[in-house]
Amino acid sequence: MVGIVIISHSRTLAEGAAEVARTMGVGKAVVEPAGGDAEGRLGTSIDLVEQAVAAANDGDGVVLLADIGSSVLTAKTLIEDAGDDVLLADAPLVEGSVAAASMAAAGAGLAAVHAAAESARDHRKAG
Repeated sequence: MVGIVIISHSRTLAEGAAEVARTMGVGKAVVEPAGGDAEGRLGTSIDLVEQAVAAANDGDGVVLLADIGSSVLTAKTLIEDAGDDVLLADAPLVEGSVAAASMAAAGAGLAAVHAAAESARDHRKAG
């Protein structure tokens, strides 16, 4: 199953978004948080992201979702060395992770899970 990693400057935000995505993925989707720096403060950590990717990847690939700034740069840095089975979704963090988890839980492949995450940009909340 395609795994999902949520990268955020905040450990709490990453864990909360992962909780929502796991729930919407009916407990089947593997969603790992990678939030904060190594000491638990605000920031990002390539080591935490690498650990989360390793935990989420069962061989079918991983979709990354990142919040802002250096989280995106951290994701892009990881992808440079990760190969073709790790993709960064250009998507809103919560909505994208929920869409990705729903598709992953349904058994969709990496490209479809990635596309589902990115399609979340088009869902408007108000008229």
